[in-house]
Amino acid sequence: YDLSIKLLKEREIFEQILEMESKVAKEKLKELLQGVLDPESHLAPAIAKTLGDTDYDVLFLSGVGEVFPYIRSHNVLNNLQSTAKDKPTVIFFPGAYTHSLESGASLDLFGRLHDDKYYRAFNIYHCEV
Repeated sequence: YDLSIKLLKEREIFEQILEMESKVAKEKLKELLQGVLDPESHLAPAIAKTLGDTDYDVLFLSGVGEVFPYIRSHNVLNNLQSTAKDKPTVIFFPGAYTHSLESGASLDLFGRLHDDKYYRAFNIYHCEV
């Protein structure tokens, strides 16, 4: 979430978006934000730059619920596979992670939206240290 706001401010469009929010249809605003915050073109490169400038052991991603629906967590995770591959990534997700042999892994946003995307992920609640 914070990175999204930072990117909009860096591109000098944050104030314009705030101004248009009440004047345009939600779908149009969603399309605009999806374009200017595209995970492949904008978010993943910004995260990669931050990671390159920082010594870290674990990448933590938060604010997923705050950027829905214009940024989808599966798009971010898919685009980070080549960027954040050497160290673990933990995403704080407002919903449930499910996994079965038949259907694979899924993130169910807010316990309502079933996302049948494939994730190379696991629930950290089931890990022991």
